[in-house]
Amino acid sequence: MIYANAKDWRAAPRKKVLLFGMSGLGKTHVSALLRGSGDWFHYSIDYRIGTRYMGEFIADNFKREAMKVPLLRELLMTDSVHISSNITFNNLAPLSTYLGKPGDPAKGGLPFAEYRRRQDQHRGAEVSALLDTPHFIERADELYGYRNFVCDSGGSICEVVNPDDAADPVLTALSGAALLVWIKGSDAHTAELIRRFDKAPKPMYYSPAFLTEAWDSYRAEKRVDAAKVDPDDFVRWTYARALAHRQPLYKAMAEKWGVTVTAEDVAGISTPAGFEDLVARALEERG
Repeated sequence: MIYANAKDWRAAPRKKVLLFGMSGLGKTHVSALLRGSGDWFHYSIDYRIGTRYMGEFIADNFKREAMKVPLLRELLMTDSVHISSNITFNNLAPLSTYLGKPGDPAKGGLPFAEYRRRQDQHRGAEVSALLDTPHFIERADELYGYRNFVCDSGGSICEVVNPDDAADPVLTALSGAALLVWIKGSDAHTAELIRRFDKAPKPMYYSPAFLTEAWDSYRAEKRVDAAKVDPDDFVRWTYARALAHRQPLYKAMAEKWGVTVTAEDVAGISTPAGFEDLVARALEERG
């Protein structure tokens, strides 16, 4: 780790962290808080994925749908309209909409082969965006004068790394550039996340092996053909299993590559100083 202990962290002229954990536990909240102080650069992995690496895929998908409408087709063919996504740190809907959900096309689902293709695109994009972190740390300092840096990673970071591999290229690059900080949720947090997801199921990325197992198990349990799978029901059924699958991966990342803070403590932070104190305590506990 780039900070050996709390003393090193507090004395560091440049504080650089990467936050990871389940979506909905405070990564973006803390990042926005730090950014709002004016002293921290906020690098969002999901934003980078949706703009630099998957922006063209997303825009082309919008255009593909627009081409089905005669009026919009004519305007597109004559370059009379411009279609693009308006993705922001707080609105990643264009990215999740493109990822989609597998199942019955009549219910908004994608054929499984196409769904897997988009999942593979996301995996490559996420790895690339994560490996861009060291570049953005230097860019934030040299171009904008930000000495402190926070990387707001996506919930699926644990799906594209192997925390048990001491030579994992992504984790090696990240841990050499920033302190990895796991925001750990409780069982109550997990239950609340599942409740929220059940009300508004959203597309997400899964590792290939996990997705294949989930897809096969769901269809066997429900006794349904691939083309008749209810997309929302599938992602609801899969979500709790995905959280359980990710928990030990997050834990291994924190134990071998970083530190741990709790979602309860993160929720109580109201200033950058409070965040710095929280990280210092985590380093002391690890030591």
